[in-house]
Amino acid sequence: MADLFESARIDELAALIKKYQDSYYNGEAEIEDAEFDKLWDELKALDPNHPILKKVGADSGNFEKASHVMPMGSQEKAADPEQFLAWAAKHVYPEYLVEYKLDGASLELQYQKGRLVRAVTRGDGSVGDDITANAKKMKGVLSLLEKSPNFTGGVRGEVIMTHSVHKKYFSDKANCRNAANGLMKRKDGEKSEYLCLITYDALSTDGPNPFKDEEEKIAWLVKNGFESVPLKICKSPQEVIDYRAAVMETRPSLEYDIDGLVVKEREINLDDASRARPDRQIAFKFSLEEAVSVVREVEWSENGATYTPVAIFDAVQLAGTTVQRASLANPDTLRKLGVQIGSHVVVVKRGEIIPKIVGLVPHADDAKNCKPIEFPKKCSVCGSALLDTPSRLYCPNKACPKRVLHQIFKWIECSDIRDLGDALVNALFSDKKLRSISDIYSLDEATLTPYFLNEESIQKEKDSLGAKNVVASIKAHSSLSLAQFVAGFDIEGIGEQMVEKVIEGGFDSLEKLLSASAEDFEKVYGFAQITAAAFAQGLAENADEMRSLAKSGAITIKERKSGALAGKSFCFTGELKTMKRADAEALVKEKGGSAKSSVTKDLTYLVTNDKNSGSGKNAKAAKFGIAIINEEEFLALVK
Repeated sequence: MADLFESARIDELAALIKKYQDSYYNGEAEIEDAEFDKLWDELKALDPNHPILKKVGADSGNFEKASHVMPMGSQEKAADPEQFLAWAAKHVYPEYLVEYKLDGASLELQYQKGRLVRAVTRGDGSVGDDITANAKKMKGVLSLLEKSPNFTGGVRGEVIMTHSVHKKYFSDKANCRNAANGLMKRKDGEKSEYLCLITYDALSTDGPNPFKDEEEKIAWLVKNGFESVPLKICKSPQEVIDYRAAVMETRPSLEYDIDGLVVKEREINLDDASRARPDRQIAFKFSLEEAVSVVREVEWSENGATYTPVAIFDAVQLAGTTVQRASLANPDTLRKLGVQIGSHVVVVKRGEIIPKIVGLVPHADDAKNCKPIEFPKKCSVCGSALLDTPSRLYCPNKACPKRVLHQIFKWIECSDIRDLGDALVNALFSDKKLRSISDIYSLDEATLTPYFLNEESIQKEKDSLGAKNVVASIKAHSSLSLAQFVAGFDIEGIGEQMVEKVIEGGFDSLEKLLSASAEDFEKVYGFAQITAAAFAQGLAENADEMRSLAKSGAITIKERKSGALAGKSFCFTGELKTMKRADAEALVKEKGGSAKSSVTKDLTYLVTNDKNSGSGKNAKAAKFGIAIINEEEFLALVK
């Protein structure tokens, strides 16, 4: 079934890419570059040799056709630092030459003995539209190369519209690129004078090139009067990443649009350039899900025993939303990043992941403008000294009222005792009638009635329907899976999904879990050293109550069932039509499968009713070769 789904998805992606390429080259783009790149990356992951990946696009047919004199293929793309580092690991250069990647429309100027004879659009990469008459009206297009009168060959650049021109004359167009693309292909050539050309490449077709490397090429373009892109020479991949972050910060102040950087080697590699998709250079793209901002303060979020640093920064737009807060995860992450108050930081919000800070943008004046982040020293509730471990800042006092209350709420959530509401729990806790998980199963109608009826009603011997409902709800939810039972004890970083992984790893009884060591848990897929240690410590802290509760008879730990979905795991994303997501996950577990909240390599199925979505989960599933199915297909599997 997975092969069938994959084949259908490949065809679907190819059709979408062709459709959006046509709209990009022949009018106004229908989707953002970042969304197009997600479709491209997904197809590349599923079928790296698909013919559509070798094509560029096609022009409208309104102009005479002309062949290029220099290759105009597409580039490899990296959407984030991780993808760029993977490329750089295979392309180790003494230095990396980095240029702006202009967000406009490609154009090749063809010269004979220093005179412009033709201007050709990108077209399909080999043949494009001859728009010479329009090009001659554009700023930056030179009809005569006075300083290179013998040059015969091509000069490549990007036709762009500046922000000021767009704002003043073409604000009805969605963006500068769409406006420029439309104007440059007008048959009457009207308003082409509002466009300009910025160059970045050149090739001699008659005799040797008048430059010996990529740096000299840019210098030659500038010497001849062309406007060209800035060039940065970096000594390492990390320096490229840092430069990208710095450009992201200054990008809003540029007069024209750029959507990334082009990274290449110093040597001019004509063999590689002649390929439909050159391998020796890469487009290191910006994303709608990344931005640079300045940290103004750090708050410490208190969740149970744990204190988590949350950065507050100047508001930025990420994936269509305004963001000004991001978790710094834990003390170790904060220290490794080197974040301080006043730091310029890179904020990301990829796919369905919450915003987070992934790096710094170095500034010369950071030393005088930045100040260290102050860590809280004592628990705000019990006053105990907080324990600062690499992965966690927390109150170590197991009897801390805040920790105990948080654990009770966690248990109620995992066991799904819905009638035991927050206000009631807080009141019972305040009156010391509910001070542990075990106390939940000692609650009776007599204890609960005063919380639903006033004194007068009680004196009239009226029963409390609310109290009856709570007691009934507690009894109705007294049968739990082992994963629900363990997750309910609120061990830091250990939810039901993580416990399921351990159970699948062979620790399928309470005693096996309580007898295992941190080293044992490290062998389970998805458990690193820190998580394994936290799990082992949490089990040890709660072992007595776990055993007592299991033996009391108040709770029944259900045996793990086999079923139609045994050995299969599912992750749900997006809206379901026939049921709630929680009910779908419960159905999976009932049939012997496991439900996951994220896409991992060992996932069997991603369930979504929008297979065309560019979401992070869809892209990750495609990358790992995981079958993507819709709700109807999921229900068929269940049956």
